[in-house]
Amino acid sequence: MPQFGKDSLTKLSTCHPDLQKLFNEVIKHYDCTIIEGHRSDEDQLKAFNAGKSKIKSGGMHNKTPSLAVDVAPWPVDWNDKNRFYHFAGRVQGIAQMLNIKIRWGGDWDSDNDLKDQNFYDLPHFELVTD
Repeated sequence: MPQFGKDSLTKLSTCHPDLQKLFNEVIKHYDCTIIEGHRSDEDQLKAFNAGKSKIKSGGMHNKTPSLAVDVAPWPVDWNDKNRFYHFAGRVQGIAQMLNIKIRWGGDWDSDNDLKDQNFYDLPHFELVTD
């Protein structure tokens, strides 16, 4: 059975308890790695400047605890988009079973139309707070 390494566990520990609960269940079913949990304001600006975020500051990663987490299927292959879509489906199914409301960066409006997005952030998952 897959399990998180020390680095992933450290990053996940900066996240909201619901995200920790979700991804501690996900890892039992799908090997993955935590890319990032909480992000400092400085790191958020760097992500924005690099085109990896549409938000300069005050994003879901910037909350304490973080309301967002970036997770990729392991081993990471950034070119294998289909694997990210498959992984996201599994994450969303497990979240639904746990009654945890999330939004995925591949379907921001959560309408299941994956072609109507203008910004794709495939490793991004965040809690729905509205």
